[in-house]
Amino acid sequence: MLISTNSVNTLAERVSSSMETFCSGLFLSARWFVVSQLDHDGIQLIILPDKDSAEYCAADLYNLIEGDKVFFLPDSGKNLERSNYKSSLGVQRTSAIGRMIDHKEGQLFIVTYPSALEEGIPEEGKIRQSLLKLAVGDEISHEQIVDALYGSGFERVDFVGEPGQFAIRGAIVDIFSYSCNDPYRVSFFGDEIDSISIFDCNTQLSKDKVDEAEIYPDIAVSDQDESMVQIADILPSETLVWLDSSDMYRNRGFFPLLERFRKIYMELPLSRQNEDAVKFNISPQPTFNKNFELLTEDIRKKLEEGFRVRIYGEKQSQLDRLQSILSQNDGIMPEFVPHKNIHNGFIDNDNKVCCYSDHEIFDRFHRVSIRRTVEKSEQLTINDLTSFAIGDYIVHIDYGVGAFGGLVRMRDDKGRMHEVVKLMYRDNDVVFVSVHALHKISRYKSKDSEPPKIHKLGSKVWQNLKASTKSKVKDIAKDLIQLYAKRKSAKGFAFSADTFMQQELESSFMYEDTPDQEKAVMAVKRDMEDDCPMDRLVCGDVGFGKTEVAIRAAFKAVADSKQVVVLVPTTILALQHYNTFKNRLKDFPCNIDYVSRLRTAKEVSDIQKRLKAGTLDIVIGTHKLIGKGFEFKDLGLLIIDEEQKFGVGAKEKLRQLKASVDTLTLTATPIPRTLQFSLLGARDLSIISTPPPNRIPVQTEIMLFDHDEIKKIIRYELNRGGQLFFLHNRVEELQSIHDILHRLVPDMKICMAHGQMEAKVLENKILDFMAGDYDMLLCTTIIENGLDVPNANTIIINQAQNIGLSDLHQLRGRVGRSNRRAFCYLIVPPLVSITEDARRRLKAIESFSDLGSGFNIAMQDLDIRGAGNLLGAEQSGFITDMGFETYQKILAEAMEELGVETGLTSKNVSDSYVSDCTIETDQLALIPDSYIDMTAEKIRIYKELDSLSSEKELAGMKVRLEDRFGKMPDELVRLFDIVRIRQTGVKLGFEKIIIKNGVMIAFFISNPLSQYYRSDKFSRILENVTANPKLFELKQNDNKLRIFVRNVEGTEKAYSILKKLQ
Repeated sequence: MLISTNSVNTLAERVSSSMETFCSGLFLSARWFVVSQLDHDGIQLIILPDKDSAEYCAADLYNLIEGDKVFFLPDSGKNLERSNYKSSLGVQRTSAIGRMIDHKEGQLFIVTYPSALEEGIPEEGKIRQSLLKLAVGDEISHEQIVDALYGSGFERVDFVGEPGQFAIRGAIVDIFSYSCNDPYRVSFFGDEIDSISIFDCNTQLSKDKVDEAEIYPDIAVSDQDESMVQIADILPSETLVWLDSSDMYRNRGFFPLLERFRKIYMELPLSRQNEDAVKFNISPQPTFNKNFELLTEDIRKKLEEGFRVRIYGEKQSQLDRLQSILSQNDGIMPEFVPHKNIHNGFIDNDNKVCCYSDHEIFDRFHRVSIRRTVEKSEQLTINDLTSFAIGDYIVHIDYGVGAFGGLVRMRDDKGRMHEVVKLMYRDNDVVFVSVHALHKISRYKSKDSEPPKIHKLGSKVWQNLKASTKSKVKDIAKDLIQLYAKRKSAKGFAFSADTFMQQELESSFMYEDTPDQEKAVMAVKRDMEDDCPMDRLVCGDVGFGKTEVAIRAAFKAVADSKQVVVLVPTTILALQHYNTFKNRLKDFPCNIDYVSRLRTAKEVSDIQKRLKAGTLDIVIGTHKLIGKGFEFKDLGLLIIDEEQKFGVGAKEKLRQLKASVDTLTLTATPIPRTLQFSLLGARDLSIISTPPPNRIPVQTEIMLFDHDEIKKIIRYELNRGGQLFFLHNRVEELQSIHDILHRLVPDMKICMAHGQMEAKVLENKILDFMAGDYDMLLCTTIIENGLDVPNANTIIINQAQNIGLSDLHQLRGRVGRSNRRAFCYLIVPPLVSITEDARRRLKAIESFSDLGSGFNIAMQDLDIRGAGNLLGAEQSGFITDMGFETYQKILAEAMEELGVETGLTSKNVSDSYVSDCTIETDQLALIPDSYIDMTAEKIRIYKELDSLSSEKELAGMKVRLEDRFGKMPDELVRLFDIVRIRQTGVKLGFEKIIIKNGVMIAFFISNPLSQYYRSDKFSRILENVTANPKLFELKQNDNKLRIFVRNVEGTEKAYSILKKLQ
């Protein structure tokens, strides 16, 4: 798309003849259109005032310039502790510098900002020296590679997860170079390089094959004493430099070094107003404020005047939505450009072109992704958190809680080696668990990290605990199911279908709807349009758009002239929801008010009158609303936020109300997956587990308590007009922290808040902060529940190593709730001095900075809370006794049994009659140490193998293992066969299969009265046995039936024989 063609031609002529060229009237994204149109061979350096504008420029140029010619050059982030964000900066910086040094011909665009330019780099020769080039077919020994990598400051790890690491497994070497945002996997045949591929450090699987790999160390990290040069020194003299204006940078250190290059200034500096500038005629995209009639009118007018109108948008779905809104308003269609976005829309009056951006039309945040950003290796972090270490508490479903004693090898009676997991119980009892039975053990997790009681083998304690948990769960679930049935038979009000105003409200939502959110909204509407009263529960993490679902439901009810009550647990939340509802519904005919203890008696009585008369549509408030004195003319919908936080009395009242009124409950406590299915018979659930796509993740950084750095962070936030949270979890030390902060930034207004204040005082402090009277809220973790201050976008957490994972996650959820970039800084003592456990936690919270990512891990203890809330508090006691995963297993069993007892779900006929089939074999089936020598990784693979249930999954696992570790040894191939045999055994109804000394014996179910003996499955097996008398023989002694097969040489043959019985 060409713009301002004449001016660009003039610009090209001027650049070739003079050292300095000035432009006027060139701004917004039009600048980057001009940069991409200017035909200049060689390097172009584009310098912008700050990092944010440089990122937006780079993102625009990615869309305008074909091929990989645009490089973003950031600073090295030298004050940050090691983090994912820092790795990305390292890779982006190194690859840009590497590219500049290697550049021979063609166009290359480097986008940067002053602080990145002012940082020194090693000399060119030194950089070239440290480069390690590997190509397919090269001969190089492992030792040479290891020496070269150690010499460049790389570290050796088990699995590569961030730049600067390498791992060696057999004939495979994984290296994460600083020049690429994905690591390389180099496979050897002897000392010759056989293949090189790029792999994903999250899944550890290869993606694309390449012919060569360039391994760069981190250029930013260098010895202090070596001579450093400036970036400007390594640029060739024909480089073209683009700057905003010379006034802005005159006093910066890098500016004199640009003397030898040709420069284009995109603005006329004040000191040079009389210069002859190249004139552009660009005006900004009009502000439509989500008013689509204005937009339609503007497009029609522009098209009539002969303009071309193009609308750029990242997502096709977004543009489709825009198209449908425009066609409803009978508009003429502009051109839509999907999958490309520009940061600022503009109008070029010379070439008569309008380029609009969809995020400005919808008034949304524009999230950009910069190339060469290092993906977070979430999978590695999850593995780290869930791995078994010696001494960890483990729960075995048959024996109870014990301690993990590692993977050990045992000889059987024939002297053959087997690998088993050792568990230690009370009085030094030991249980060895075969690697084929790892599905029976799980890590002990519970709310408090207090050590559990270790059980004694053979005692009744564990069996009794399982039985009592089961019966309790069944009682609670029965109640829930009866209530549900009662509600289903009641009659309520059936709402009418959506109005046009409803569609308008939905299209003006600031974020894009996620698929989960759409599903939840559809389900709520369906329930409302149905004539039995709705009772739906919407779960989703902080900031996933539950409130939006509630607003749409409320508006639907108001459109049918019904009243809506929104109940919230705290006064502050009441005010917060009131503001949210008011802002979203300000353009619609709808009266909203709120009740809390901040309102005067006169205001409250006025609200009561309006409710009775029916002139108030939506009322928001605490449980006061369902007390005396409040009467409704026509209540149609009840919305409850965080129901579990209400008292017993309030809950009872709600229960009576619910019977006849549509109810929507919102909760941020996730409900454990296993519970979701089991509760299907008792509750309508909608789960929102995907975050809004253009919500930006909170940038999380780990740092030391460095006064200058903290001062910089505070200044940055205050300069953009924002507010901050500073969190320190010791009330008695808050005053001294207050003094330190006051010394650092004297003109900042700080207010303190903690749980030991009187409720009223605390509330007023927080309300003042929300109103913007203070710049910083210095507080304890009291802010973790539900406080929403859109203007506060930086949170600094001091002594973060002492705070639990889910608390950190909740605290971080307090920022980043508007459309500005948010930051979370975790201040810790030097990482060397904190415990391994705390280090893991910090690493996890940092890897999971995306909204909703790691939802499952960081939420593990929230899951536990969720189960407690749903099923009553005494359940948490059981969870503490048996650990969370085991509790979930027992719960699922209880629900299944209950289903069969109450006749809600009939047992599936094709269901297997045995839940597990034990395998005993004398064949060597294990993962040899020569293949994988890390215990934690071995157990993970054993557990994963154990949980696979289909041939397709097994094939996929084989491909993954061979990709990561090389060709599978025979022992492991046999292990795969045994997994297949176990699966087939379960399908056929065998309790146990023994493969020893060339004989296979398969045992049928030991209970002679089992339904199995009357099933088709059993009769089919008998038919197959009689059809092959030479192969199979049936035997029965002491009432047990079994099948004998002789001459079974190995596991593969055993599997093929078993398949003949199917």
